[in-house]
Amino acid sequence: MSRRVLSSCSWCGRQIAESELGRRRRYCRQSCRQRAYEHRKGLEGTGIPEDSVVLSAQEATDLADRWFAARCAAEDVATAVAEGADHTELMRLTADLVELAKDAERLR
Repeated sequence: MSRRVLSSCSWCGRQIAESELGRRRRYCRQSCRQRAYEHRKGLEGTGIPEDSVVLSAQEATDLADRWFAARCAAEDVATAVAEGADHTELMRLTADLVELAKDAERLR
C-alpha cells in the first residue's frame, strides 16, 4: 500500500500530493515546468546562478504583502491568547494563520 507524500512545486510553491513510489515530482503542472524551463534558459550566459529566484517588482510586493498578512494573523493569535480567548476563537484564528502562511510560501 502506498502512502501520499506532500511536497511543494519548485516553481509556484503549491503543494503536490504524490505516492512514495517513483521519482518525486518537482512541479505541480506542466505550465509550472514550462515556466521553470524558460527561466533557466533566460539565465544562460548571464552569470546569475540557475537556482536563483528572480521576481518582478510586483511579485516582490505581493510576496511582502502576503507575509505582512501572515504576521498580522500571528499577532492576532498572540493577542487572543493573552486575553484568554476561548478554544473556538483560537481554533478559528490559528486556521486563518495557517492558510495565510501557506499562501505566503508561494513565490509567485
